[in-house]
Amino acid sequence: MKLNLTLLCFLLTLTGLSAQRERVSRGFKDTRAVNVHSVETLPRGKLDVRISHRFGDLFGDGGGWQTFYGLENAEDVAIGAEYGITNRLTAGLYRAKGGGVTPSGQTGLRRNLNAVVKVRVLHQEETGNPVSVALVGNATFSTEQKIEGNGNLIQSFPRFNHRLAFNGSVVVARKFGEKLSLQLVPGVTHRNLVPFAGENTLVSLGGAVRYQLTRVLAVLADATVPFSSTITAKNGYAIPVGLGLEWDTGGHVFQLNFTNATGIFETDYIPYTSDSWADGEFRMGFTISRWFNL
Repeated sequence: MKLNLTLLCFLLTLTGLSAQRERVSRGFKDTRAVNVHSVETLPRGKLDVRISHRFGDLFGDGGGWQTFYGLENAEDVAIGAEYGITNRLTAGLYRAKGGGVTPSGQTGLRRNLNAVVKVRVLHQEETGNPVSVALVGNATFSTEQKIEGNGNLIQSFPRFNHRLAFNGSVVVARKFGEKLSLQLVPGVTHRNLVPFAGENTLVSLGGAVRYQLTRVLAVLADATVPFSSTITAKNGYAIPVGLGLEWDTGGHVFQLNFTNATGIFETDYIPYTSDSWADGEFRMGFTISRWFNL
């Protein structure tokens, strides 16, 4: 009897510890919000094939009826895939057009290969860890043809490593109840070659919110503020802000979004967003995400 009582107490203790460590379910359905990464990684053995598209300006000087509200133009397109190496580690590779533009009209890196790595280091728990944390790294390599004779252009590529740009960020997220999720995304972007008067290294702070409207529909919003002595409103730069609607169809996640950012990856939209929502210089875009078992 005494042995049985001791065994029962031991099992109850294990059950209590297991309950304390119960993880909170996914606060974000996708690995992205609109522009910024979400805290989520892929399950082990899952391949996520992704197609993202950014059209031209809806309004403003470059939009309106003459471009069918931007649908005739493509600011950026990205096609690629990510794979869940473990439940905590995701890696991916993309081909992107590249969409960053300076206020003076000079383009950023184009025809890019983008490598992405994300590591989940902490999970939010019901009665344990209050937040989830992930580390994200992005490396961009331009395959664009070198332009000779104009050293003022990024595409002059005086050295091979000038084709490279990098971003690293920490994603800190918390899910509140069954519907609301918030996250902060501090990060650093480094470009090996920058336009005239640009800065090679930029520190930024992003944020994102997701709210579940129905079982399959959610709304999202995010923004990223670059902290720099030269990237300010007075010289034409703007803060990239995104709004999105997300549908979970069971087979894949579809997102319709609107943003003033032209580029899709951090090395584009953080240092190169110059369009303004107030001037109608925002665009429609979409992302299709489809998971496969491997």
